[in-house]
Amino acid sequence: MPYDSGGLEILDPEECRTLLAKVPLGRIVFTHRALPAVQPVNFILDGGDVVIRTGEGSKLAAAARNAIVAFEADDFDADARTGWSVVVIGPARVVSDPEETARLRDLPLRPWAPGRREAFIRIRPALISGRRTPETLPT
Repeated sequence: MPYDSGGLEILDPEECRTLLAKVPLGRIVFTHRALPAVQPVNFILDGGDVVIRTGEGSKLAAAARNAIVAFEADDFDADARTGWSVVVIGPARVVSDPEETARLRDLPLRPWAPGRREAFIRIRPALISGRRTPETLPT
């Protein structure tokens, strides 16, 4: 297993996808009014893409339309001082095809926030990277 200069395990893309599939929440980073914005979202993986459900016309849907965004998810155990973080960077698009939208509605991705969430954002990973605290420190 390779390590970075800080002693964290460098995860390969497949391990990153495996870890992403294990957690329901992440954060999307996008540009809103020319400033960085971070929003917590629940998500699901679909064919390797990150899919988020949001409201039609929401600031997230507007900001993510054909923009390059970052998405991050992690998990940690504070007592054991272990954890991991995965970052996905790539183009985001609002799903507009009615057949694809219908299929995505059937996935087990239910909104956590109140209100109608009938729009879907798909993030296609151009870059995917991750780090994990090692079980034992490298020698």
